[in-house]
Amino acid sequence: MAVSFDLFGTLVTVERSVEPTQAVANELTARSVTVPDDWGDAYAEPHFEIPEGTECSLVDHVAAALESRGVSVSPRVVRQAVLDAFEPTVETREGAQAAVTAASTRSPVAVCSNCSVPGLVERTLERSTIEPAQFNAVLSSVDYGWRKPTPAIFEATADALGCQVGDLVHVGDDPTTDGGIDALGGRFVSLEACSLPEVADRLEAGEL
Repeated sequence: MAVSFDLFGTLVTVERSVEPTQAVANELTARSVTVPDDWGDAYAEPHFEIPEGTECSLVDHVAAALESRGVSVSPRVVRQAVLDAFEPTVETREGAQAAVTAASTRSPVAVCSNCSVPGLVERTLERSTIEPAQFNAVLSSVDYGWRKPTPAIFEATADALGCQVGDLVHVGDDPTTDGGIDALGGRFVSLEACSLPEVADRLEAGEL
């Protein structure tokens, strides 16, 4: 058996004070990038054909949105602007550390998270109070190219933890995405039915 946890809404709560479109515009402007007058439209438009279940990096999307309006910016500048636009204010949820600790005492443990911003999962974990050394692997959809509930990211998580996907227990708050593990023979533990402190207690008791 191995255990993976969703990140946003499961282990942590993240608050942002500025709407994403404006936050990205602010960070681009701070780097002397000319933001188009119709930035809201450019940001909202699709610029790629994205196959179902795959993840598009927001960095690529923002670069394409700028290019669609004739603005050329280096990938490094766009990447840092996007990451800083989503600078997280992180609150570690009650029971998160206990649940991760309980899981790590009896099995390999991973984070498996949907996120389109490169580096944001890692930055969020750094700002949480969860001990990072307890995770054997950290997987985000932007790095692997697939979003939950697509089987590929659960399979990659199981592979990273050295187990079969059918032996993976995944803890999360969203049945639509996190619940995708059920179709692969693994087990979804929903926070709608079991709180994090309860997850910790059940892991310690060997009930999961």
